[in-house]
Amino acid sequence: QVQLVESGGGLVQTGDSLRLSCTASGRTFSISSMGWFRQAPGKEGEYVAAISWRGVGAYHADSVKGRFTCSMDHTKNIMYLQMNSLKREDTAIYYCAVRTSRGPTYDSSGYSVWGQGTQVTVSS
Repeated sequence: QVQLVESGGGLVQTGDSLRLSCTASGRTFSISSMGWFRQAPGKEGEYVAAISWRGVGAYHADSVKGRFTCSMDHTKNIMYLQMNSLKREDTAIYYCAVRTSRGPTYDSSGYSVWGQGTQVTVSS
């Protein structure tokens, strides 16, 4: 089993930056890719970004492309989400998740392990 611990959320103002971290432990050899999803109050969950476990390719949703960057530090088994130029609509609980099989990284149903979530609040 893989365990995930997230950190880095907080309260910031429009235009600020934050970096989220997701540390993986346990059976990390089983990981195919990792992803970030978010859920805003009253809205459905939304795919944000994903990266292959080997860090070969990173993918970002159109809503965050050019502002957010997903990356991986394999020496520490940590996935990051660097969030720049934050907007009020980025306010949400951000979750990291793990896929242990290949498939579309934007499909949340393919992720088998989820972190506890970290709150990001952007105020104007």
